[in-house]
Amino acid sequence: MPVFPRREPSSGSLVPSSEAAVPVRLVRARRWVRLGRVAMWGALAAGPVALVVMTVSSETAPVIVKTPVPHQARSADPSGYAELFVALWLRSDSRSEQSGDERRLRAMAPGVDLPEPREGAQLSVDRVMAVRSAQLSDGAWSVTVAVQSGEEVRYFSVPLVASGSGSGAFVVAAAPARMPGPQAMRAPGSAYRVPVPEGSELASTVSEFLTAYLTGVGETGRYLAPGVRLAPLDAPRYERVEVEQVSADDTVVKRPVPENGTVVRVQVQVRAVDADAAWPLVYNLRMSARDGRWEIASVDTGPKPVGYTRARRVGVGRSAVLGTGGPLRAAGGVG
Repeated sequence: MPVFPRREPSSGSLVPSSEAAVPVRLVRARRWVRLGRVAMWGALAAGPVALVVMTVSSETAPVIVKTPVPHQARSADPSGYAELFVALWLRSDSRSEQSGDERRLRAMAPGVDLPEPREGAQLSVDRVMAVRSAQLSDGAWSVTVAVQSGEEVRYFSVPLVASGSGSGAFVVAAAPARMPGPQAMRAPGSAYRVPVPEGSELASTVSEFLTAYLTGVGETGRYLAPGVRLAPLDAPRYERVEVEQVSADDTVVKRPVPENGTVVRVQVQVRAVDADAAWPLVYNLRMSARDGRWEIASVDTGPKPVGYTRARRVGVGRSAVLGTGGPLRAAGGVG
Protein backbone atom coordinates (compact mmCIF):
# COMPACT_ATOMS: atom_id res chain seq x y z
CA MET A 1 0.00 0.00 0.00
CA PRO A 2 1.64 3.33 -1.00
CA VAL A 3 2.49 5.79 1.69
CA PHE A 4 1.00 8.66 -0.27
CA PRO A 5 -2.10 7.56 -2.06
CA ARG A 6 -2.49 8.83 -5.66
CA ARG A 7 -5.21 11.30 -6.21
CA GLU A 8 -7.34 10.53 -9.15
CA PRO A 9 -8.46 13.43 -11.33
CA SER A 10 -12.00 14.44 -11.30
CA SER A 11 -14.02 13.02 -14.13
CA GLY A 12 -15.71 16.33 -14.71
CA SER A 13 -12.55 18.28 -15.42
CA LEU A 14 -10.58 18.18 -18.73
CA VAL A 15 -7.63 20.28 -17.47
CA PRO A 16 -5.12 18.88 -14.97
CA SER A 17 -5.50 20.25 -11.54
CA SER A 18 -1.90 21.59 -11.50
CA GLU A 19 -2.54 23.72 -14.60
CA ALA A 20 -5.97 24.73 -13.55
CA ALA A 21 -4.54 26.28 -10.44
CA VAL A 22 -1.99 28.30 -12.39
CA PRO A 23 -3.13 31.83 -13.17
CA VAL A 24 -3.47 32.93 -16.78
CA ARG A 25 -0.69 35.54 -16.46
CA LEU A 26 1.79 32.86 -15.39
CA VAL A 27 0.93 30.73 -18.41
CA ARG A 28 1.57 33.63 -20.73
CA ALA A 29 4.88 34.37 -19.04
CA ARG A 30 5.99 30.79 -19.58
CA ARG A 31 5.14 31.05 -23.27
CA TRP A 32 7.28 34.20 -23.61
CA VAL A 33 10.15 32.41 -21.86
CA ARG A 34 9.90 29.54 -24.33
CA LEU A 35 9.88 31.97 -27.28
CA GLY A 36 12.88 33.76 -25.86
CA ARG A 37 14.80 30.51 -25.56
CA VAL A 38 14.00 29.66 -29.19
CA ALA A 39 15.22 33.10 -30.38
CA MET A 40 18.42 32.78 -28.34
CA TRP A 41 19.28 29.36 -29.77
CA GLY A 42 18.50 30.66 -33.28
CA ALA A 43 20.92 33.55 -32.85
CA LEU A 44 23.62 31.21 -31.56
CA ALA A 45 23.06 28.90 -34.50
CA ALA A 46 23.27 31.78 -36.99
CA GLY A 47 26.62 32.98 -35.59
CA PRO A 48 28.86 30.35 -37.21
CA VAL A 49 26.94 30.67 -40.49
CA ALA A 50 27.48 34.44 -40.59
CA LEU A 51 31.16 33.95 -39.76
CA VAL A 52 31.55 31.54 -42.70
CA VAL A 53 29.81 34.01 -45.07
CA MET A 54 32.08 36.87 -43.97
CA THR A 55 35.17 34.70 -44.39
CA VAL A 56 34.18 33.63 -47.89
CA SER A 57 33.32 37.20 -48.95
CA SER A 58 36.60 38.56 -47.58
CA GLU A 59 38.51 35.95 -49.58
CA THR A 60 36.75 36.76 -52.85
CA ALA A 61 36.63 40.59 -52.50
CA PRO A 62 39.32 42.43 -54.52
CA VAL A 63 42.06 44.11 -52.53
CA ILE A 64 42.85 47.67 -53.66
CA VAL A 65 46.42 48.72 -53.00
CA LYS A 66 47.26 52.40 -53.41
CA THR A 67 50.59 52.84 -55.13
CA PRO A 68 52.33 56.03 -54.01
CA VAL A 69 53.10 58.39 -56.88
CA PRO A 70 56.80 59.24 -56.89
CA HIS A 71 57.49 62.92 -56.35
CA GLN A 72 58.97 64.55 -59.39
CA ALA A 73 61.25 67.45 -58.59
CA ARG A 74 60.52 70.47 -60.76
CA SER A 75 63.46 72.01 -62.52
CA ALA A 76 64.34 75.55 -61.58
CA ASP A 77 64.03 78.28 -64.19
CA PRO A 78 67.37 78.54 -66.06
CA SER A 79 66.99 82.22 -66.99
CA GLY A 80 69.93 83.35 -64.88
CA TYR A 81 72.08 80.53 -66.25
CA ALA A 82 71.27 81.62 -69.82
CA GLU A 83 72.06 85.26 -69.01
CA LEU A 84 75.53 84.35 -67.73
CA PHE A 85 76.20 82.10 -70.71
CA VAL A 86 75.28 84.77 -73.26
CA ALA A 87 77.39 87.41 -71.48
CA LEU A 88 80.43 85.11 -71.52
CA TRP A 89 79.75 83.84 -75.05
CA LEU A 90 79.59 87.33 -76.58
CA ARG A 91 82.95 88.28 -75.05
CA SER A 92 84.65 84.97 -75.82
CA ASP A 93 87.21 84.15 -78.53
CA SER A 94 87.57 80.68 -79.97
CA ARG A 95 91.28 81.31 -80.56
CA SER A 96 91.95 81.97 -76.91
CA GLU A 97 90.63 79.27 -74.60
CA GLN A 98 93.04 79.65 -71.71
CA SER A 99 91.33 82.44 -69.75
CA GLY A 100 89.05 81.79 -66.82
CA ASP A 101 85.99 82.98 -68.73
CA GLU A 102 86.65 80.57 -71.58
CA ARG A 103 87.08 77.62 -69.20
CA ARG A 104 83.90 78.56 -67.38
CA LEU A 105 82.11 78.86 -70.71
CA ARG A 106 83.30 75.41 -71.78
CA ALA A 107 81.99 73.96 -68.52
CA MET A 108 78.58 75.54 -69.09
CA ALA A 109 78.37 74.61 -72.78
CA PRO A 110 80.74 71.76 -73.72
CA GLY A 111 81.00 71.32 -77.47
CA VAL A 112 79.40 74.71 -78.29
CA ASP A 113 81.30 76.75 -80.87
CA LEU A 114 82.64 80.14 -79.79
CA PRO A 115 82.70 83.32 -81.90
CA GLU A 116 85.82 84.63 -83.69
CA PRO A 117 85.96 88.42 -83.28
CA ARG A 118 87.72 90.47 -85.91
CA GLU A 119 91.13 91.89 -85.23
CA GLY A 120 90.87 94.91 -82.97
CA ALA A 121 87.09 94.62 -82.59
CA GLN A 122 85.75 95.12 -79.08
CA LEU A 123 82.15 94.31 -78.30
CA SER A 124 80.70 96.21 -75.39
CA VAL A 125 77.87 94.56 -73.50
CA ASP A 126 76.04 96.94 -71.21
CA ARG A 127 73.23 94.71 -70.02
CA VAL A 128 72.05 91.11 -70.42
CA MET A 129 68.54 90.12 -69.31
CA ALA A 130 66.27 87.14 -69.90
CA VAL A 131 62.90 88.26 -71.25
CA ARG A 132 61.23 84.88 -71.78
CA SER A 133 61.68 81.28 -70.68
CA ALA A 134 59.71 78.23 -71.75
CA GLN A 135 59.94 74.56 -70.78
CA LEU A 136 59.58 72.66 -74.04
CA SER A 137 59.55 69.11 -72.62
CA ASP A 138 60.95 67.15 -69.71
CA GLY A 139 64.27 68.83 -69.02
CA ALA A 140 64.39 70.91 -72.23
CA TRP A 141 64.19 74.70 -71.96
CA SER A 142 64.38 77.69 -74.29
CA VAL A 143 65.36 81.07 -72.86
CA THR A 144 65.24 84.33 -74.83
CA VAL A 145 67.92 86.79 -73.70
CA ALA A 146 68.07 90.50 -74.55
CA VAL A 147 71.52 92.08 -74.94
CA GLN A 148 71.91 95.83 -74.78
CA SER A 149 75.04 97.37 -76.29
CA GLY A 150 74.80 101.15 -76.28
CA GLU A 151 71.62 102.02 -78.15
CA GLU A 152 71.42 98.61 -79.82
CA VAL A 153 69.36 95.72 -78.43
CA ARG A 154 69.67 92.17 -79.77
CA TYR A 155 67.84 89.01 -78.79
CA PHE A 156 69.22 85.46 -78.59
CA SER A 157 67.44 82.16 -77.98
CA VAL A 158 69.44 79.74 -75.80
CA PRO A 159 68.59 75.99 -75.73
CA LEU A 160 69.26 74.32 -72.37
CA VAL A 161 68.80 70.90 -70.81
CA ALA A 162 68.15 70.42 -67.10
CA SER A 163 69.44 67.58 -64.97
CA GLY A 164 66.88 64.82 -64.43
CA SER A 165 67.72 64.60 -60.72
CA GLY A 166 66.14 67.96 -59.95
CA SER A 167 69.43 69.31 -58.59
CA GLY A 168 69.09 72.55 -60.56
CA ALA A 169 72.03 71.79 -62.87
CA PHE A 170 71.81 72.90 -66.49
CA VAL A 171 73.88 72.61 -69.63
CA VAL A 172 73.68 74.64 -72.82
CA ALA A 173 72.84 72.23 -75.63
CA ALA A 174 73.86 74.38 -78.61
CA ALA A 175 75.03 77.81 -79.63
CA PRO A 176 72.44 80.61 -79.27
CA ALA A 177 70.25 81.70 -82.18
CA ARG A 178 69.65 85.34 -83.12
CA MET A 179 65.92 86.05 -82.86
CA PRO A 180 63.61 89.05 -83.45
CA GLY A 181 62.49 90.97 -80.43
CA PRO A 182 59.08 90.48 -78.85
CA GLN A 183 56.27 92.44 -80.42
CA ALA A 184 54.71 95.19 -78.37
CA MET A 185 51.00 94.83 -77.68
CA ARG A 186 48.43 97.54 -77.26
CA ALA A 187 47.79 98.59 -73.70
CA PRO A 188 44.33 97.67 -72.41
CA GLY A 189 41.83 100.44 -71.91
CA SER A 190 41.82 102.04 -68.49
CA ALA A 191 38.87 101.73 -66.14
CA TYR A 192 39.59 105.15 -64.66
CA ARG A 193 37.57 107.27 -67.07
CA VAL A 194 35.85 109.70 -64.73
CA PRO A 195 37.90 112.82 -63.92
CA VAL A 196 37.73 113.81 -60.26
CA PRO A 197 36.92 117.51 -59.86
CA GLU A 198 39.88 119.57 -58.71
CA GLY A 199 39.46 120.87 -55.18
CA SER A 200 36.88 118.22 -54.27
CA GLU A 201 37.04 116.31 -51.00
CA LEU A 202 38.36 113.22 -52.80
CA ALA A 203 41.02 115.09 -54.80
CA SER A 204 42.24 116.93 -51.69
CA THR A 205 42.45 113.71 -49.67
CA VAL A 206 44.56 111.79 -52.18
CA SER A 207 46.79 114.81 -52.85
CA GLU A 208 47.54 115.41 -49.17
CA PHE A 209 48.02 111.72 -48.50
CA LEU A 210 50.53 111.12 -51.33
CA THR A 211 52.41 114.31 -50.52
CA ALA A 212 52.86 113.23 -46.90
CA TYR A 213 53.69 109.66 -47.89
CA LEU A 214 56.31 110.49 -50.57
CA THR A 215 58.01 113.42 -48.85
CA GLY A 216 57.81 112.12 -45.27
CA VAL A 217 56.43 115.48 -44.12
CA GLY A 218 53.10 115.22 -42.35
CA GLU A 219 50.98 112.45 -40.86
CA THR A 220 49.59 109.73 -43.14
CA GLY A 221 47.55 107.91 -40.51
CA ARG A 222 44.79 110.49 -40.52
CA TYR A 223 43.97 109.61 -44.14
CA LEU A 224 43.73 105.83 -43.62
CA ALA A 225 40.57 103.83 -42.95
CA PRO A 226 40.26 102.27 -39.47
CA GLY A 227 42.49 99.23 -39.05
CA VAL A 228 44.71 100.08 -42.03
CA ARG A 229 48.44 100.55 -41.42
CA LEU A 230 51.03 101.96 -43.81
CA ALA A 231 54.66 100.89 -44.17
CA PRO A 232 56.84 104.00 -44.67
CA LEU A 233 59.04 104.52 -47.71
CA ASP A 234 62.77 103.96 -47.42
CA ALA A 235 65.05 106.98 -47.63
CA PRO A 236 65.76 109.05 -49.60
CA ARG A 237 62.38 110.72 -49.89
CA TYR A 238 61.22 113.17 -52.53
CA GLU A 239 61.58 116.90 -52.09
CA ARG A 240 58.12 117.75 -53.37
CA VAL A 241 55.11 116.11 -55.02
CA GLU A 242 52.84 117.61 -57.68
CA VAL A 243 49.50 115.92 -58.35
CA GLU A 244 48.76 116.20 -62.07
CA GLN A 245 45.56 114.18 -62.54
CA VAL A 246 43.05 112.18 -60.48
CA SER A 247 40.65 109.81 -62.25
CA ALA A 248 38.02 107.43 -60.86
CA ASP A 249 36.09 104.37 -62.00
CA ASP A 250 32.66 105.66 -60.96
CA THR A 251 30.67 108.85 -61.41
CA VAL A 252 29.88 108.87 -57.70
CA VAL A 253 32.99 111.04 -57.28
CA LYS A 254 31.20 113.96 -58.96
CA ARG A 255 28.68 114.18 -56.11
CA PRO A 256 29.19 115.03 -52.44
CA VAL A 257 30.68 112.33 -50.22
CA PRO A 258 28.18 109.43 -50.35
CA GLU A 259 26.94 107.20 -47.53
CA ASN A 260 29.24 105.18 -45.31
CA GLY A 261 30.77 102.09 -46.90
CA THR A 262 30.72 103.38 -50.47
CA VAL A 263 33.91 102.30 -52.24
CA VAL A 264 35.50 103.84 -55.31
CA ARG A 265 38.87 103.30 -56.98
CA VAL A 266 40.98 106.21 -58.19
CA GLN A 267 44.18 106.55 -60.18
CA VAL A 268 46.50 109.41 -59.25
CA GLN A 269 49.25 110.66 -61.55
CA VAL A 270 51.93 112.58 -59.69
CA ARG A 271 55.33 114.07 -60.42
CA ALA A 272 57.79 113.48 -57.58
CA VAL A 273 60.91 115.62 -57.60
CA ASP A 274 64.19 114.70 -55.91
CA ALA A 275 67.82 115.80 -56.28
CA ASP A 276 68.27 113.80 -59.49
CA ALA A 277 65.12 114.23 -61.57
CA ALA A 278 61.36 114.68 -61.70
CA TRP A 279 59.76 111.23 -61.70
CA PRO A 280 56.29 110.51 -63.12
CA LEU A 281 54.55 108.08 -60.73
CA VAL A 282 51.08 106.52 -60.79
CA TYR A 283 49.16 105.26 -57.75
CA ASN A 284 45.93 103.26 -57.73
CA LEU A 285 43.99 103.80 -54.52
CA ARG A 286 40.81 102.26 -53.17
CA MET A 287 38.83 104.88 -51.28
CA SER A 288 36.06 104.31 -48.74
CA ALA A 289 33.51 106.86 -47.54
CA ARG A 290 32.98 107.28 -43.79
CA ASP A 291 31.38 110.10 -41.78
CA GLY A 292 31.29 112.52 -44.69
CA ARG A 293 34.90 112.11 -45.82
CA TRP A 294 37.04 109.83 -47.96
CA GLU A 295 39.68 107.46 -46.52
CA ILE A 296 42.36 105.27 -48.10
CA ALA A 297 41.30 101.62 -47.79
CA SER A 298 44.11 100.07 -49.86
CA VAL A 299 46.90 100.80 -52.32
CA ASP A 300 46.84 98.65 -55.49
CA THR A 301 50.00 98.05 -57.49
CA GLY A 302 48.42 96.80 -60.73
CA PRO A 303 46.24 98.51 -63.33
CA LYS A 304 42.51 97.92 -63.48
CA PRO A 305 41.58 97.22 -67.11
CA VAL A 306 38.12 97.65 -68.52
CA GLY A 307 35.79 94.90 -67.38
CA TYR A 308 37.00 94.34 -63.82
CA THR A 309 34.38 94.03 -61.06
CA ARG A 310 33.78 97.05 -58.88
CA ALA A 311 32.86 96.79 -55.23
CA ARG A 312 30.40 99.40 -54.00
CA ARG A 313 30.07 98.56 -50.32
CA VAL A 314 32.92 96.73 -48.64
CA GLY A 315 33.92 96.64 -44.99
CA VAL A 316 37.40 97.99 -44.30
CA GLY A 317 37.36 98.10 -40.52
CA ARG A 318 39.70 95.16 -39.96
CA SER A 319 43.46 95.23 -39.65
CA ALA A 320 45.52 95.58 -42.81
CA VAL A 321 49.04 96.57 -43.75
CA LEU A 322 49.94 98.67 -46.78
CA GLY A 323 53.48 98.28 -48.00
CA THR A 324 55.42 97.82 -51.20
CA GLY A 325 55.41 94.80 -53.47
CA GLY A 326 52.35 92.75 -54.42
CA PRO A 327 48.72 93.77 -54.20
CA LEU A 328 48.16 95.72 -51.02
CA ARG A 329 44.65 95.65 -49.66
CA ALA A 330 42.63 96.10 -46.55
CA ALA A 331 41.61 92.89 -44.86
CA GLY A 332 38.02 92.00 -45.63
CA GLY A 333 37.94 94.17 -48.74
CA VAL A 334 38.56 93.75 -52.40
CA GLY A 335 41.98 94.82 -53.53
